[in-house]
Amino acid sequence: MRRFFIEESKITGPMISITGSDAAHIKKVLRMKSGDRIGLFDGRGFEYEARIENLLAGSVEVSIIKRFLSASESPVQIIVAQALLKDKKMDILARQLTEIGVARLIPFTSIRSVPRPDKKRLSARRKRWEKIAIEALKQCRRGHVTKIGETITFNDIIKINDECDLKIVFWENESKPVSDAVQQVHDRHYRKILAVLGSEGGFSEKEIEDARACGFVTASLGPRILRAETAAVAACTILQYLFGDMGLKKS
Repeated sequence: MRRFFIEESKITGPMISITGSDAAHIKKVLRMKSGDRIGLFDGRGFEYEARIENLLAGSVEVSIIKRFLSASESPVQIIVAQALLKDKKMDILARQLTEIGVARLIPFTSIRSVPRPDKKRLSARRKRWEKIAIEALKQCRRGHVTKIGETITFNDIIKINDECDLKIVFWENESKPVSDAVQQVHDRHYRKILAVLGSEGGFSEKEIEDARACGFVTASLGPRILRAETAAVAACTILQYLFGDMGLKKS
């Protein structure tokens, strides 16, 4: 069943209208007709089964058949703080991290960050990442959209007080794997994790010292040097395997 994003504010009754590019896609590309069923999601955890009732000039009217909670969200809430990367690497990450199940992506600038766009450009990039995250949801069948935060500084990141069970920095000069690093913090289940990853140039020693002083642990992603965008995907996959829903079923 084809899935489409619908803003929660537009769901005001049993009949709703789909407009814009999604309406055009339904009519002109998929060539769907009255009576066909589609899936909707509001990005806040609810999904809907709907039936097409009318295909109008600028919209598609559908009726809600049933509403249900998404069953594809991870039991662990992973917040990724990623130093700004060059070119369109952040675009790719917004999609990939959404697919893996990351709850929130917070871009930041660090000492070795190369991109330093102005506020206007950062605002435009954030809107693009939000759009990419929504498009990724259609494909990966998640119910919650990955929230994209405003770009802040590394010092802001390490001072985040978000009641995280684990705060971890992935650092190329660390030798301990994640499984060893977390044992030094708590021997318990993790429900909210803040994972911090650097730019192409990595972190400075001073940044690591500051992070540790704020309660972060450091961990390695293995003996090979990974590209920054690869490191973020690898880190989140490991966290989902250990604490989320990509590993063995926990008793």
